[in-house]
Amino acid sequence: MPILESKLSPRAADFVANADKMRALVDDLKDKVAQAALGGGEKARAKHTARGKLLPRERIDLLLDPGAPFLELSQLAAYGMYGGDAPGAGMIAGIGRVSGVDCLIIANDATVKGGTYYPMTVKKHLRAQEIARDNRLPCVYLVDSGGAFLPLQDEVFPDKEHFGRIFYNQANLSAAGIPQIAVVMGSCTAGGAYVPAMSDETVIVKEQGTIFLGGPPLVKAATGEVVSAEELGGGDVHTKISGVADHLAQTDAHALAIARRIVADLNWKKQGELDRAEPKPPRYAAEEIYGVIPADPKKPFDVREIIARLVDDSDFDEFKQNYGTTLVTASPV
Repeated sequence: MPILESKLSPRAADFVANADKMRALVDDLKDKVAQAALGGGEKARAKHTARGKLLPRERIDLLLDPGAPFLELSQLAAYGMYGGDAPGAGMIAGIGRVSGVDCLIIANDATVKGGTYYPMTVKKHLRAQEIARDNRLPCVYLVDSGGAFLPLQDEVFPDKEHFGRIFYNQANLSAAGIPQIAVVMGSCTAGGAYVPAMSDETVIVKEQGTIFLGGPPLVKAATGEVVSAEELGGGDVHTKISGVADHLAQTDAHALAIARRIVADLNWKKQGELDRAEPKPPRYAAEEIYGVIPADPKKPFDVREIIARLVDDSDFDEFKQNYGTTLVTASPV
């Protein structure tokens, strides 16, 4: 097959200037991602851990196989929205390996407004479910959510692609044989209660996880009865009386160990993989892509210079090279 030959010199002044500009932009992006990963701030994290709860990223680390990568999705969801009060849309979503099985993991971040759902939180959750459906990935939900963010509930519920769609998707994923596993690690109130209730298997942490549509204040206002959160919807209630939860855990770590065991017991068979040839590195360093893209976004460049630094051996058999030249298509190796 034809080899793409680069016409650029990495030593050229404009190439070096482009690279410096792009690296600065990438560093800025990394800073924004790192800031979003902190969640609701130091005060909120301290309050969270003071309750004996692991932070959401610590939970994910314990859930994953040791040393396994985590492909995070939609890291900057809600960036620049809601006055900056919802970093990452208050949720962590991504793909990671649990007991040898690639799973879609969704974790509410209770350090961000109690893990409540902003409109963009809903969109992030729906996108993660779409990826799980298309790739047949078992779903593990680390639930710690107060349901919808009430000041914006008029934007959360009304559309068919809004909050209720999460539960519709969950039912369809389960019906399609894609396991739905929930680990209740904090408050699951109102809309937050449906995810564990609709899962195939649910773990709840004793004296920490709760599931109810209306909490103790609402019960008191409606009936005058004074009841604690644990008495109303705690682990004992849902594993001994209601049957909503299947496994009672003593701590976050214990709950995650149970979740790993559940995944291991799925006997999950991964979809067939494509035949793969022995990979070869491109003839040009991928690092050079920084210099290929102009610092001025209005300045055009030849996308083949990017392709030459991505595909194996820079081997690229272009299709209809002289037709519709604004689009480059081919069968790369």
